[in-house]
Amino acid sequence: MMYNLLVLSIVIFLAPAYLGAKIIGGREVERHSRPYMASLQLHFRNRSFVPYCGGALIRPNWVLTAAHCEITIESGQVLLAVLGDHSLTKYERSQQRLRIIRQIPFTNFNNLTKKDDIMLLQLETDAKINQYVNVLNLPKGGITDMKSGTTCTVAGWGKTKINNYSHTLQEVEVKVIDRRKCKGMYRTKITQDMICVGDSKGRKNACHGDSGGPLICDKMYTGIVSFGRKGCPYPQMPAVYTLLTKKYIDWIRDTIG
Repeated sequence: MMYNLLVLSIVIFLAPAYLGAKIIGGREVERHSRPYMASLQLHFRNRSFVPYCGGALIRPNWVLTAAHCEITIESGQVLLAVLGDHSLTKYERSQQRLRIIRQIPFTNFNNLTKKDDIMLLQLETDAKINQYVNVLNLPKGGITDMKSGTTCTVAGWGKTKINNYSHTLQEVEVKVIDRRKCKGMYRTKITQDMICVGDSKGRKNACHGDSGGPLICDKMYTGIVSFGRKGCPYPQMPAVYTLLTKKYIDWIRDTIG
């Protein structure tokens, strides 16, 4: 089964301030070493597709992503969560393409303030759990905060430089930035339900396209790629992620049972 990747600007779907498919300053991951990763894609009748966000499989039929990744589809289009993939341009037997039938953003999500940027996606059928596809466990009870300087990783597909595309899964190491320092860098209010991460030299981070992807800190699912400064990575400017606090964990469990 062959599909054609459309290289289109993701801003047709997402506001420019949000992050999206590009890992800057990272490296290609070992094939299928992140079996929970989901590539969210808009598919067309002509068998072409546009990857627009990332996400993590948290149950066999549920993916967790960012609320700003919600899009409206038109006739002839379908939203798919592609699992078990390493390269977006090559067909792999490990791939599972599952239709997204519901997009459930957090009740209080605000696209202007970027508050509560988290969303659940219900899949039409259960994913087949195997060595290539598996769930990422949520933090029990939620996370209150992470210590400044903690090393984390974030993964995604797409650009590795401003004008250079890589369609294999990339990952980068970043560090947690003190929230007080982060608050002074953004006009947007940085709440207790957000976490700032980055690289002091401005050479490493998620960027346009990686939205919704999971942030892993201390081997725990800690956050979701949310927003950052336009033109990322930006020197000494951290990116902001949704922190998986207790209120979000409770909401997830109340929603999916």
